[in-house]
Amino acid sequence: MASVLYSPRDPGLKKRDELEDMLEERRRSSDARHALRCYAPAVYKGLAPREASALRGAVLQSDALQHVIGQVSAECGERRELVQEEAAHLLDEMAHRLRLGTVRFFAYVLSKVFKTLFRSVRVNEEGVQRLQQAIQDHPVVLLPSHRSYMDFLMMSYILYTYDLALPVIAAGMDFMSMKVVGEMLRMSGAFFIRRSFGGDKLYWAVFSEYVKTMLRTGYAPIEFFLEGTRSRTGKSLTPKTGLLNIVMEPFFKGEVFDIHLVPVSISYDRILEESLYARELLGVPKPKETTSGLLKARQILREDYGVMHVYFGHPVSVRSLAQGRVKRSQYNLVPRHIPQRPCLAAQALVGEAAFRLVRLQEQAMVLRPWTLVATLLLQNPDGMDLPVLEEQAAWLRRLALSFGAFLDWPDCKPCREVVGAGLALHKNLARVSGGRARLAVAETPGVGQTAEELAFDRAVGVLSCASYRNQILHVFIRPALLSVALQTANSSRKDEVYTCFNFLWTVFSNEFILCPGASVQDFEEACYLLGKCCAVQESQQDIVMSEGGHATLAFLRALLDPFLQGYQVVCQYLCKETEENLRENKFVPAARNFALQLILAGVLTLVASGGRSLSLAGTLKCYEALSSDLQKNALAALVQLEAVTKVKVGDQVTLKVNRRAASSLEDMLEFLPRNLSTRDCEREREAAGEPERSPGPRPPPLPRWRVSVHLRGSAVYRDCLWLEP
Repeated sequence: MASVLYSPRDPGLKKRDELEDMLEERRRSSDARHALRCYAPAVYKGLAPREASALRGAVLQSDALQHVIGQVSAECGERRELVQEEAAHLLDEMAHRLRLGTVRFFAYVLSKVFKTLFRSVRVNEEGVQRLQQAIQDHPVVLLPSHRSYMDFLMMSYILYTYDLALPVIAAGMDFMSMKVVGEMLRMSGAFFIRRSFGGDKLYWAVFSEYVKTMLRTGYAPIEFFLEGTRSRTGKSLTPKTGLLNIVMEPFFKGEVFDIHLVPVSISYDRILEESLYARELLGVPKPKETTSGLLKARQILREDYGVMHVYFGHPVSVRSLAQGRVKRSQYNLVPRHIPQRPCLAAQALVGEAAFRLVRLQEQAMVLRPWTLVATLLLQNPDGMDLPVLEEQAAWLRRLALSFGAFLDWPDCKPCREVVGAGLALHKNLARVSGGRARLAVAETPGVGQTAEELAFDRAVGVLSCASYRNQILHVFIRPALLSVALQTANSSRKDEVYTCFNFLWTVFSNEFILCPGASVQDFEEACYLLGKCCAVQESQQDIVMSEGGHATLAFLRALLDPFLQGYQVVCQYLCKETEENLRENKFVPAARNFALQLILAGVLTLVASGGRSLSLAGTLKCYEALSSDLQKNALAALVQLEAVTKVKVGDQVTLKVNRRAASSLEDMLEFLPRNLSTRDCEREREAAGEPERSPGPRPPPLPRWRVSVHLRGSAVYRDCLWLEP
């Protein structure tokens, strides 16, 4: 499994394909000629494509669906014919009706749109060639990352442009309600599914059989988003495994020889929904998808969105994944058409594969220079002199490349031009004045603007900028966790440092893509990368900070600072919440209001590693504590750590808080190192006229753990789980 899905310990060793601008040809030739050209894609094993009507008949008459129809009829006491009609209605509501004429229309319109929006759309053509061969040999499942509505439009456009078979795309029911547009999407390959099935056995049977029939027959590549929805934060979301279970089942049952899963990484210089996402994270309801809303959004055509990158990864063989992991013979004990729960080995394989595939998406995500600039500006909210910003960006570029980042940085241009181009493209997020660059957020209320409105506007700017910083977090997150662990641990012994690392790894396992059960592997990777950049020195039993590694470690710790602050605020809220049984649906608004009151008060008390209380008025990173995504992830961590228990009462889910455990976690987060370097603390002391302070108390001991010790190589590691005090 690891050899198939997990990259080498040094990600920089991985060879990546060259990228070509697919719009270059479109700018030189007729869009109408491109849309109306001969389209004859190679198909699975040379089979003639099936008509949508034939696919419908195959699904409705399948043994699996007929078996469930019989079960539902017996359970509900309805005539079988009525249940059959309901199944047919569900299928008609769901199914696509692919029409080449509609595809050609979209090809023409999207050529115009993409040439207006983007300077270039760069694609790895070697990956396209690998995909073309895979489609002919095996059923293929396309798994793109999901950052924008543009993702699925661009995927179909690329496949049409390169003469590949068009995918059928799992889309939410929201799009189906769009007049005209919804039907056109259906005729371009979209099939519509509910966000949740709510235990509807018949709907699940129709849906799963529809997908599996297309897969078994090689009808077309199937496309869906592992993350389930668009990421509003720029980070990858925890994968959903429901659809992945369905598409892998035909292999487990021996109905196909193999299935190829193709991760696709889509990245943007500038995201179209940038400010919309920030507002959604702050509680503004998501606008409903409507045709009129789409027409009103045409003003975006006047904006410049820079460069878009699409990278097709190597196909991952399900057969190779399952080798030695799943005994498929057990599926022969029950007729194939009878639904059965996947065995534990199959469930574990699907879950592990989902995380590894998202990591493959991350590793092939092309990053632009602005992500580095946004990272630096967020860590320096008072702004930076342009020469310093350029120097720091060049340093950060070298660090990112040494950690294996897929960075698209023009080598032929001086750093000053590269940084300036990023600032110009994102002039709505950053401004340059008097030779200094800083975030474009209001400092004082406007005329008639309340403090709450000012805080909201500032939060929109900070969260929008943070969405670009978040794009690079997958490169740094493991070394960042180790950097904090090194400063927090009471010892330089590897096992002690690993205990702190694993505590942080567990807390943030819902915030970042950290593969379950891979904490030791992530620890080793972090040690290797920090050693590679000479930030630490590692021996068989010890790991210590090197003399020249302070700047690197301080930067990495600062990356985690907004998340440490945000999680601490959530713990504070839960400890102070007086309601005994808090409803889950009220948690996010209440936690956001609590964080807002801290910001409006102008003071968020932090305790630095030296034990000195610091009052940080208007600290920009505090605004990230308002993010609903962070609050939900913090709640998931507290549930995992048994500091919060979810209790279902009727239709409502309530939260029972173990205040002792939540307070213990808050204390631990409070003492973790902040982004204030030693020099920063010295400057604050000098400005305040205070004498130099002696080192403060050590952090409190880690909460009680259930510790299991195991050997890996010659070192001893401990896996830790929260224990109820």
